[in-house]
Amino acid sequence: VIRCRAAVAWAAGKPLSIEEVEVAPPKAGEVRIKIVATGICHTDETVLKGCFPNVEFPVIPGHEGAGFVESIGEGVTSVKPGDKVIPLGLPQCGECSFCMNPESNYCLKCHMSEPQNLLPDKTTRFSCKGKQIHHFLWVSTFAEYTVIPEYAVAKIDAAAPLDKVCLLGCGFSTGYGAAINTAKVKPGSTCAIFGLGGVGLSVVMGCKAAGASRIIAVDINKDKFAKAKELGATDCISPRDCKKPIQEVLTEMTGHGVDYSFEAIGRADTMIAALASCNMSTGCCVLVGMLDSGSEISVNPLLLLTGRTWKGSALGGMKPKK
Repeated sequence: VIRCRAAVAWAAGKPLSIEEVEVAPPKAGEVRIKIVATGICHTDETVLKGCFPNVEFPVIPGHEGAGFVESIGEGVTSVKPGDKVIPLGLPQCGECSFCMNPESNYCLKCHMSEPQNLLPDKTTRFSCKGKQIHHFLWVSTFAEYTVIPEYAVAKIDAAAPLDKVCLLGCGFSTGYGAAINTAKVKPGSTCAIFGLGGVGLSVVMGCKAAGASRIIAVDINKDKFAKAKELGATDCISPRDCKKPIQEVLTEMTGHGVDYSFEAIGRADTMIAALASCNMSTGCCVLVGMLDSGSEISVNPLLLLTGRTWKGSALGGMKPKK
């Protein structure tokens, strides 16, 4: 058993608490990882608010991380102690119908199919003050050590800088992949990105890499515009400066609407605006941001009947393990 620090969420709506936790050794098919670097995603804030589906408290959040394998359980063959790895919030069991489908990056062992509050044997490896602590997406990177099933761990190059590649676990992959894999942005196309956080800026990078001719960045925080332009945005707009709804502004700017739009905030109103900003014939809107659990959206079906496509994207459509 390893004793280390972790940020524990004891209850929904309560701030994180830095605690000493006990991390049990890995069982068969499991890997114990020393977390060196972790990113902070808005999804973790959603967990703290109690708005992420099927999370149980107390829990150690965090799902963007990178580190070293500390020890392995019986039967683990893909990694060994000392390997650099990235924990996967979206596992790849390699056996289910989704994993076997080359067009899918989903897995039936994902939290949305089967909650990952406990490891596959329905027990936890975390404890604190005599209480059992739940895992989050099997990852829990807000701990100095964590235990994860082997099929939710990806070995990476030994030279990879852990403080940078930790973002591959969610933020960068989600945004960049949404443009490259989910939307399949075409050269010469027009794109609009709603929200310029880490994920939205990654979408900008993906659209630029795909050869989009016009990349319109939308955010109410103008401080983000310089970075967006540095990464490839051709235009930056704040809805607060517009006298019309942003979807009307974008339609006027582009003639008939953009070819691709991306919602990287997680708000119902911006999801509708992103869809409506697409051209009605072949426009494609990709939802990347996540609404609070239980939220619903009311949409005019004419937005879709005329030809627009509305898609969701998990981890940017990327298969995290080949």
